[in-house]
Amino acid sequence: MPTALGTHSPKLDAVRDLRTPRGRREQARFAFEGSTLLAEAVAGRVALGEVYATEAGYASIDAALRGGIACPVYFISERAMARISDLETPPGLLATAPVRLAEASTLLAGGGPVLLLAGIADPGNAGTLLRSAEIFGLGAVLFGEDGVEPYNPKVVRGSMGAIFRLRIGSIAAASVAALAASAGYTVVATDRSGGPLPAFAFPERLLLAVGNERRGVGGWLPGWDAAVAIPQPGAGESLNAAVAGSIVLYELAHGREARVAHKKP
Repeated sequence: MPTALGTHSPKLDAVRDLRTPRGRREQARFAFEGSTLLAEAVAGRVALGEVYATEAGYASIDAALRGGIACPVYFISERAMARISDLETPPGLLATAPVRLAEASTLLAGGGPVLLLAGIADPGNAGTLLRSAEIFGLGAVLFGEDGVEPYNPKVVRGSMGAIFRLRIGSIAAASVAALAASAGYTVVATDRSGGPLPAFAFPERLLLAVGNERRGVGGWLPGWDAAVAIPQPGAGESLNAAVAGSIVLYELAHGREARVAHKKP
């Protein structure tokens, strides 16, 4: 059974600090909310730190999920939950977990395609791109420094659990070219100057850079090896970063499937 925790417990002060980048950095952990993300974390065997629940929130957890929670669970009041929650209407369930950030060189050592968020600032776009990366077969994502951080609460929510399964790292813009070259990767930017997407031949060892919502890849990354452009026959200035990145990721997955099918006897 959960342990009751007072409204003024120091534990809650520490959890409340996880709403800020500084708190997450200093504690090397993050918080996420709701039964959906909790179920995704348990299914992904994430090493949960603690779970905080109101009575109603705890009652919403099904028996199978309760059995998979291998960490302390605390009952807190609705008022206490409102203090630590990042949401205007808290769902009554909040869990903590350690931040997992791999070295960029480690992510590129695997040889598979890697998504680079090149200075993306909007957490909703970043979360959606994590979700798309997983759906279209990528296993790793690099967050460009000076953009949104991986464990921002809105990024975590937008990823719909993908952040628990993807390998995540960060990288400085000035380090991209040398690190990619040393690992045998080709840096491909999504940019209007590039070749048309339907005919673009993606390299096997691909670092795909999707740029900032306003400045594009060029506003963050000094240079790249090749570029790909999405044809836009209709009116409108540009696609949002999450939409553009998802379209390119789909075409990448489609091309990889076609190559595999072609190789079969």
